Amino acid sequence: MPQRPPYLSVALISGAALAYEILLMRLFSIIQWHHFSYMIIGLALLGYGFSGTVISVFQRWLQAHFTFVYLACLLLFGLTSVTSFMLAQAIPFNAEMILWDSHQLVYLLLIFLLLSLPFFFAATAICLAFMQYRGQVSRIYAWDLAGAGMGSLAVIGLLFAVFPQYALLVIAVLGLLAFLVASMELRLKQLKVTLVVLGAASMLLALAAANLDLQLSPYKGLPQTLRISGTEVIEQDSSPFGLISIVDSKTIPFRYAPGLSLASTEEPLPQVGIFTDGDNMTVITKAVDDQSKLTYMDQVTSALPYHLVDPASVLIVGAGGGTDILQALYHSTPVIDAVELNPQLIDIVGHRYSDFNGALYQRHGVNVHAGDVRGFLSRNQKKYDLIQLSLMDAFNASASGLYALNEDYLYTVEALQLYLDHLTPGGYLALTRWVKMPPRDTLKLFATAIDALKLQGVENSSDRLALIRSWQTSTLLIRNGAIKNDAVEKISKFSESRSFDVAYAPGMPPSKDSYNQLPQPWFQTGTAALLSDARDQYIDDYKFDLKPAIDDRPYFHHFTKWTSLPEIFRLRDRGGMSLIEWGYIVLVMTLLVAAALSVVLITLPLRFLPRLSGEAKVTVSKTRVILYFLLIGVAFLFMEIAFMQKFILFLHHPLYSFAVTLTAFLVFAGLGSNLSANWSRRYSRRTILKGSLAGIVIIGLSYLLLLDELFVWLSSTPIFYKILLTILLVSPLALLMGMPFPLALSSLAENAQVLIPWAWGINGCASVISASLATLLAIHIGFSAVIFIAVLLYASVLFVYPSPERTI
Repeated sequence: MPQRPPYLSVALISGAALAYEILLMRLFSIIQWHHFSYMIIGLALLGYGFSGTVISVFQRWLQAHFTFVYLACLLLFGLTSVTSFMLAQAIPFNAEMILWDSHQLVYLLLIFLLLSLPFFFAATAICLAFMQYRGQVSRIYAWDLAGAGMGSLAVIGLLFAVFPQYALLVIAVLGLLAFLVASMELRLKQLKVTLVVLGAASMLLALAAANLDLQLSPYKGLPQTLRISGTEVIEQDSSPFGLISIVDSKTIPFRYAPGLSLASTEEPLPQVGIFTDGDNMTVITKAVDDQSKLTYMDQVTSALPYHLVDPASVLIVGAGGGTDILQALYHSTPVIDAVELNPQLIDIVGHRYSDFNGALYQRHGVNVHAGDVRGFLSRNQKKYDLIQLSLMDAFNASASGLYALNEDYLYTVEALQLYLDHLTPGGYLALTRWVKMPPRDTLKLFATAIDALKLQGVENSSDRLALIRSWQTSTLLIRNGAIKNDAVEKISKFSESRSFDVAYAPGMPPSKDSYNQLPQPWFQTGTAALLSDARDQYIDDYKFDLKPAIDDRPYFHHFTKWTSLPEIFRLRDRGGMSLIEWGYIVLVMTLLVAAALSVVLITLPLRFLPRLSGEAKVTVSKTRVILYFLLIGVAFLFMEIAFMQKFILFLHHPLYSFAVTLTAFLVFAGLGSNLSANWSRRYSRRTILKGSLAGIVIIGLSYLLLLDELFVWLSSTPIFYKILLTILLVSPLALLMGMPFPLALSSLAENAQVLIPWAWGINGCASVISASLATLLAIHIGFSAVIFIAVLLYASVLFVYPSPERTI
């Protein structure tokens, strides 16, 4: 066997595995929802942890047949990366039934196990390389992490070029390429056999490709819409920002006007629907010469601010299909700036469907900007008479709590403060949300507005706010200045003529709903309580979490209170299901499944290791091995997950943040591993460990103090430079975080080789739990607290370093 380790195939399989992980996040965002992203991280790590268990039990046989097993794992990764996903899609998992149907937990477990298989094969190959070439662990680890980092970055470019399901095939082929490269690296003599096996595997992938269609959840908006006779997808486009589906119906045209007044007599114009990832519908409206046909746009709650101010300039947040722009044009607004995060939508609405919508984006005064609104406002000192945010999510998913885990930086206290900073004197910020019962979004947004105004120096915000609602939507107005009596009269008149209810307006006493009647005046009593001295008590006593979201805890859509769950569960036969946030429940269930599997994977080897060790002398404490690799597994993932989530605000998109931070963490952790190997020739491992841990603690605490301010200061920087800055910020921390694992692994290679796969498994299983646990903690205590916990864990690692010099 060659003395040189198979570095390139290790890098290839590691890159393919990380690319597969990020791709699964995209795929599950399409077929399910965003909250499955954290499950993907967990199941990836489960595969890594389980590989350690298998190697622990069968390590003698596996090492004796290293070449065969190593090549087989590379080949099986390529095959299972496609087949596992296809089988997982066929499992009838329904998140909304997980508390009522015990089968759903079994289905979730099956999905976990199926999708962890490719990661299991990748991890087994890498771990065997560590064991076979134990004298070069640090360098193999460096190639492993460098390959992983490059793979996580390359998949973003791949998603710009092909649809996600076909990107899956590319990654599978990368696994087969790793198999071919490894055959040459290991100087396999049976080259003909290798080529035959490779050809057979390629044929299997080709057969799988013919049936690789995405099966979207039937509860998403697109599948429900396609049930209507004559409705069809007429065009699709894809990028890392989302899978865009354009839908038309020849028999029943789209006529979408959320919250339209029940008193309206004007029918909405014909439209085509646009779905992002099978949900989040927006529409492109067909152009007409007769502007009176657009009067329905004045019959929705979001039209209210146009009756209070004659805006010279309007900022639309989330241009979508152009509905809000059309509404502003209908009200004769001279200057309209619209910001849209997804450049695909800008191209579709502004160019491909320009004839259909009457060149909406090219009309005089209309300016459409690609990017994130907070970055746009940070670069722009312009002030507006009206800033409009309308219905930034889908009603069905919002109502069922499927956005509970979404980091949403549009509705944090800091975001509202930024919007208010860009209003002219007397200008309005208008926020339109879906109405839920009992009230959640609307009251939470009202509380957030009060906090934002307080940061503006407004102690008494009662004369700055107004809230109206229809049967389906609510619109909250925040004025840069007091809302005078004449404006209150206009609000009342506007609402009365359209059968809307005024939930709050300055000087108007709380009253029962006149049109859209409820069992109790929840909106009126809620807004009054939030403006009173009893606000904190009201928030504490309310059945749902109304605590305002902040940038450090940007989970605006999270409303679950553990204390309310028993009561909601008792109401399940009377509609209580709709009150549960399924995204949050799936996260908790994922954590429980991961914890159960991880306990099995950690404890199982303990029964076999004493027998396996045989003649091998184990000179380190097993307790220290458990604690050490458990701590660094949790600490690394806590730090990594928190940074991924925190940098979404800076990089404006979850996938960019995940890919860039993951790449930076893995590449520089790999460099740190290699650096620790070089330094170990001059210094003791304990000395290097002390230095790396001290650096992690210092940098981690410094970032806790400075990172938020740095984000604000650099917010106007172009995205390319932000990516470079992200890498620059993450790199020193990641470099040091890459040292503790290989330092201890090298020590085990010398003193207790039998424990290497066990340590690998413990570290992986700790990471499995941490992926979900970090998100759960962030929802409740914020990213900074999660980072601080990670710093404390790293600080404690030195005391359990598994060296032969000290045992317990």
